[in-house]
This record gives sequence, C-alpha cells and structure tokens, in this order.
Amino acid sequence: MVVGMDYYQNKRVLVTGHTGFKGTWLCKILLMNGAQVTGYSLSPPTDPNLFSICNLEKNMNSIIGDIRDLQMLKNTFAKVKPEIVFHLAAQPIVRESYLAPVYTYETNVMGTVNILECVRIADSVRSFVNVTTDKVYKNNEWEWGYRENEILDGFDPYSNSKSCSELVTHCYKNSFFADGRVVISTARAGNVIGGGDFALDRIIPDCVRAAQKHEKIIVRNPHSIRPYQHVLDPLFAYLMIAMRQAQDCSFAGYYNVGPNDDGCVTTGHLVDIFCKKWNENLEWKNCFKEGPHEASFLKLDCTRLKKIFGWSPRWDIETAIEKTVEWTKCYLNDDNVIQCMERQIAMFNN
Repeated sequence: MVVGMDYYQNKRVLVTGHTGFKGTWLCKILLMNGAQVTGYSLSPPTDPNLFSICNLEKNMNSIIGDIRDLQMLKNTFAKVKPEIVFHLAAQPIVRESYLAPVYTYETNVMGTVNILECVRIADSVRSFVNVTTDKVYKNNEWEWGYRENEILDGFDPYSNSKSCSELVTHCYKNSFFADGRVVISTARAGNVIGGGDFALDRIIPDCVRAAQKHEKIIVRNPHSIRPYQHVLDPLFAYLMIAMRQAQDCSFAGYYNVGPNDDGCVTTGHLVDIFCKKWNENLEWKNCFKEGPHEASFLKLDCTRLKKIFGWSPRWDIETAIEKTVEWTKCYLNDDNVIQCMERQIAMFNN
C-alpha cells in the first residue's frame, strides 16, 4: 500500500528519538512531505551518526532532552502543540540492557509513562503511535509467527521493558482515552536495516565496519533467525497507522510490522547476502560464543496489518541490503547521501 503523504502537509508532528537511526529516516520522510517536525531526543548516540550527516537540524525543531525528564517534555508539548506523536525514544540494545538494566527500564518504561502523560494533558494531540519491538512476546522458539494476541513477556531487560511499555500504553488508552479524543496504536517491529546505521552490536553495521577495514566479518550467532526488513518498510507502516487512525478511530490497535517469510533469515544468510552485494571478496567467520541470553528463533505474523490496511512489505531482503550497500558506498565515497536518501524514499513510495 502506498501511503498518501499529502496528509502530513503542515501537520505538527513530534518524534521522540529523532536523532537515532530510525528517527532520522522518519523525520526525513516527514520533512520531504511538508510536515512541521519537532524532535525530542538525547544527542545522537553514535559518531558518526545519520542525523548529523543529513544536517536535519536546520530543517526542523530539534530539542535535545531526556525522555525521563517529565517537566521538559511538558514544556515541549505546551510550546509545540503536536497533532501527531511518534514515540521511538528507547534504549534499544539487548546486550546493553544487561549492563544497564535500571537505565533501560527508566528509559523504556517511565519514558513511555512520561510521553503518554504529556499526551493526556495536552489538548492538541489526535494520533499517537508507540513503536516497540518484536521481542515483546514470550518467546517459545515457535516456528510460526507471533500474533498480536500472544502473551507479552520479554526475557531480557530490553525486551521486558518494551513489553512493559506496551502495557503502559494499553493502560493509558483504557483509562484516559476511551472517549476517542486521542487515538493510540502500538507497532511491534522486527529488525531493521538501511543506510546510516552506525550502532554497535548490530549485524549490518558490524558488516560495514569490517568491509571498511577489509577484514572478515565476525558473526556471533550465525544460526539465529530474525525478521529483517529495510527501515522504510516499518516507517511507512507507522505513518499509515497514524494517518488512518486519526481519520477513523476504529483503526487504532496493536500491530506487528515485519517482513514476509522470506525476510526471516539466519544471521549467516543475511551476511552472505551482504557479502554478495558488497562485491569485494568480503568474507565472514563464525565466532559463536556463549553470552547473555538472546532468542534463537523469532518471527512475526503480520496478517492483521495486511488484512486491515491492505499493507504488505515492499522491499525483500535482497533489495533491503542492496539499498543499504548503495547508501553506505555513497557515504564512503563522499557522494551526496542526502540525495541518495531522498531517491530511495521516493522510489519506495512510488
């Protein structure tokens, strides 16, 4: 489904986590379509980072703040008066959550409480989308995809904190927004890839760093199966959900956002595709070692999103990696990465 982006023309949109990888791509899409964008986030989490590379700060209202700071959030809402809110701010790394569990819970749980409290107090917000993760489910290592009515749990602090974020959202929705004045959905997305992700402890950024150094790629767990998709696929789904629920409150709900079955691949196969697309005799090696628990098999059932909205993923895993490599080589060759992003966004939504 192609999203009618004219809807966002002149809309006041607040994006938390706007300096991150997904947040930057989302802000870029919104700016290209005439939205009045405000971002609220910590400083960019990596150096280099996509937000600075794209120089988005000059085209939007970028507020550097902590999602745990309720008063600063309240001040931002009072000043900006957003109509649509996308909540992406999070501590997003599983292994980091083992090292900093308290910070992870403070950010992912109380951060969600804070943003929803601001939505509750504000009289401007019409549509709210909380972006969580495929890891919110109690993972039984099933071979079939998890559906939205499965039990929420989450084994590690990151996954569990995002499950709690879902429950907080559900509580606020029932307690304060049952009258429909604000329509609320959560979107449970799989792993995303795309140009400009410089995060540590993520497989595609690790591949890029190894390729830059002409080294073999270290693969920690090549047999784990995850749903992978290009970052534009879930972002356009979020935009679609926020738009449609604002127009008709019956569309508010809980949605899995993931690839088709061919996008659920082993990490080893993902790296094989990357090596092929990079095309410089790149190789990888299996360096499996025991570490903090991570699920070995995880898959989403996105039937609900497809049935309700007529949605389907647009780029398969081969295309997703091809576009990631295209952006990365553009960046490494000092070409115009902003034009590359704009070209990919336009191509995706045509």
